[in-house]
Amino acid sequence: MGDVSEVLMSVLSTIRVPKPGDRVHKDECALSFSSPESEGGLYVCMNSFLGFGSQYVAKHHARAGQRPYLHITRTRKAKKEDDNSGSGHPPKKKPTRLAIGIEGGFDIDQEHYEEDVKVVIFPDRQEVTSEDLAVMPDVVKERVSLSMTGIMAADSVSHTLQVQQWDGEVRQESRHAADLKQLDNGIKIPPSGWRCEVCGLQENIWMNLTDGKVLCGRRYFDGSGGNNHALLHFQETGHPLAVKLGTITPDGADVYSYDEDDMVLDSKLPEHLSHFGIDMMTMEKTERTMTELEIAVNQRVGEWEVIQESGTTLRPLFGPGLTGMKNLGNSCYLNSVMQVLFTIPDFQSKYVCNIDKIIDEAPSDPTQDFKTQVAKLGYGLLSGEYSKPAPDPGDENGASEPKDYQIGIAPQMFKALVGRGHPEFSTNRQQDAQEFLLHFINMVERNCRSGPNPSEAFRFLVEERIVCQQSQKAKYTQRVDYIIQLPVPMDQATNTDELQEVERRRENGDSSVSPVRAQIPFATCMAALNEPELLTDFWSSAVQAKTTATKTTRFASFPDHLVIQIKKFTFGLDWVPKKLDVSIDVPDTLDLSALRAAGQQPGEELLPEVAPPPLMTPDVEVKGILGSHGNEEDDSLYSPLLSPVLDDSTVSQLCDMGFPLEACRKAVYYTGNTGIDAAMNWVMGHMDDPDFSAPLVLPGCSSGGGTTPTESISEEHLATIVSMGFSRDQATKALRATSNTLDRAVDWIFSHLDDLESMEVSEGGRSAAESEGGQDPPPGPCVRDGPGKYELFAFISHMGTSTMCGHYVCHIKKDQQWVIFNDQKVCASEKPPKDLGYLYFYRRVAE
Repeated sequence: MGDVSEVLMSVLSTIRVPKPGDRVHKDECALSFSSPESEGGLYVCMNSFLGFGSQYVAKHHARAGQRPYLHITRTRKAKKEDDNSGSGHPPKKKPTRLAIGIEGGFDIDQEHYEEDVKVVIFPDRQEVTSEDLAVMPDVVKERVSLSMTGIMAADSVSHTLQVQQWDGEVRQESRHAADLKQLDNGIKIPPSGWRCEVCGLQENIWMNLTDGKVLCGRRYFDGSGGNNHALLHFQETGHPLAVKLGTITPDGADVYSYDEDDMVLDSKLPEHLSHFGIDMMTMEKTERTMTELEIAVNQRVGEWEVIQESGTTLRPLFGPGLTGMKNLGNSCYLNSVMQVLFTIPDFQSKYVCNIDKIIDEAPSDPTQDFKTQVAKLGYGLLSGEYSKPAPDPGDENGASEPKDYQIGIAPQMFKALVGRGHPEFSTNRQQDAQEFLLHFINMVERNCRSGPNPSEAFRFLVEERIVCQQSQKAKYTQRVDYIIQLPVPMDQATNTDELQEVERRRENGDSSVSPVRAQIPFATCMAALNEPELLTDFWSSAVQAKTTATKTTRFASFPDHLVIQIKKFTFGLDWVPKKLDVSIDVPDTLDLSALRAAGQQPGEELLPEVAPPPLMTPDVEVKGILGSHGNEEDDSLYSPLLSPVLDDSTVSQLCDMGFPLEACRKAVYYTGNTGIDAAMNWVMGHMDDPDFSAPLVLPGCSSGGGTTPTESISEEHLATIVSMGFSRDQATKALRATSNTLDRAVDWIFSHLDDLESMEVSEGGRSAAESEGGQDPPPGPCVRDGPGKYELFAFISHMGTSTMCGHYVCHIKKDQQWVIFNDQKVCASEKPPKDLGYLYFYRRVAE
């Protein structure tokens, strides 16, 4: 052992003992789904504590120069017939609360393993066991033993993630709840149709329990969420409590205390809601938990059995592209979405076909690298390496897992990475699969600023045509979208008589009546989508006043892959969220050619973009508005004769929402100082204009020469943004759009990725336009186009009464055979329930 002892002595400085806060990856390889139970075991670097499977440990050694690794192998023990029988130990308690890893909650399933641990020194793979260490010099023995013990004693990252996040019940009573003062201002809140009173946002909406103000929530790290108006309202007024609209049920709601900075309980919530006309207690009182209600509802409806095809014996499938995914605790939404995405060629070619190159270029900590973890997941799903039957643990009375379950893969690193910093996806709570799909697409967009972008497979342009009913003049705008949301017109059900009869019998107390599912023709959903929308508060530049208008929506381009969401989730008049129990005859093929936008019609006049006359006081000399451009000596751009008096408060409100100053000025100018609503409508309608952030040029002014921004851009700010992977042109554009303010420029750049994608980045961090002699970059986002004919290849189904609970599975068509992916269970589908889906995925049919 002398030679090995000397080798260990020479590398002793590279052997660390884990400290509190160190991330120890001893359950999963950073680059594959190998684990200590896999063939070859897992090698844990004794310096970085990263884990590597047998196929990657040599690569890590060659790259990092690290030599000692802790080699962990585990062999599953055969379970005894009854671990507790005759032992005097009580049987395991059933969980009594909706929580993981705490008293009364669910235990983390602890398999029984025999474990073998030793140190392996590379490159010669010399092995050192605990017995070998006993005869080595004390300094070696102590250091290596402490490291080995520390690694084995530390909670692995995967175990910490599994138990840390979820106790769905623990919230403290707010100190403000008992004596909350509510204003008698006459405000009554309707049961639906909520919008932020400042910016008009319709998602993530909160109502302040003191004054009834309806405002949007916080903005998340990725730019999603709200615009912080509920928080700003608290900062201005000190009103502490707000309830999230859309979460109110007879059992409670999400209540947030801005003063206490936490989700809280409000024991007087029914009283506080009633003050604003919200009756949360109209449903029958029951002692059953929401989980028990969920089970009862689904047993009655039979949705679970139909979607999971429980009534038939399904044939298990194994092999490439047929790999199951372990449920990490309400992660079925993620499993279903990722299974579908990696059947799409764009995602396969971006991440799986290039996996060797991606791994070779991975950073020193690949567990935190988006591209590496997505490639790892994609390869795990498509390679077939993990698509094998789960091993028989040797229990003669029944295996711990049914034999039609797979070993599969556990996407723990992936889930932790894509959910990091997000208030919902970082938890173990159930989530909306559609929201996760958009969240993941957003992350792909941010991480594909150069090179192929697989999310382009879904990206399409929508044309909105607004016609002023008074002048009959039109306005055309385009926006980018990734999903079609189809409304469900319940009044168009083909079995209305049957539904009414069932409802009548139920109201008469007939408890034996069987539920009937509403039959909705798919064609009526499409018709509802394409009906003109009436705008009752539209500011028309043609008549210089508010009037009514109609808005129609059409496809300006057709994507390669089309995603359709059925809008099944809604709210009743009693404020209780509910899921529409419907069957829709979704077709296998789809022809949307008739919905292609035609643009401006012959002889059709457009609404003028000219502003109303400047709002000025004739007897007051108005100074030029310098803003961030011009100077005291040369104020030609904003001359006194042409400068309107803009409502500074409206401009400020728009700027606070994160919009560029010049866009805010133009919004106020072109809407004639008619208020925040009109200005916000202008902003939303012109966000995709190529000159959205350009300086305001008044009628009669030249747009050349002196109208371009002339202020100097901070080189320090430029360098900071360029270091994030953007080109100098892109950084300059962001800084010019935000008055040379670094924080706002960073926010702006992440919210305008579509615009920046058009500035194709070439080598050296310079844009293609710059390297080709300063040509203008192509306007608008990069979208694909082609025929509007599609075929169905996948759908995701939801079981349960709410997106916040229940279960997701997906069906995918592979080689003309429908396959059901139900977490670790992958089987040939016998009766794919295409009429009960939530998200449908179509691909273009080649003509």
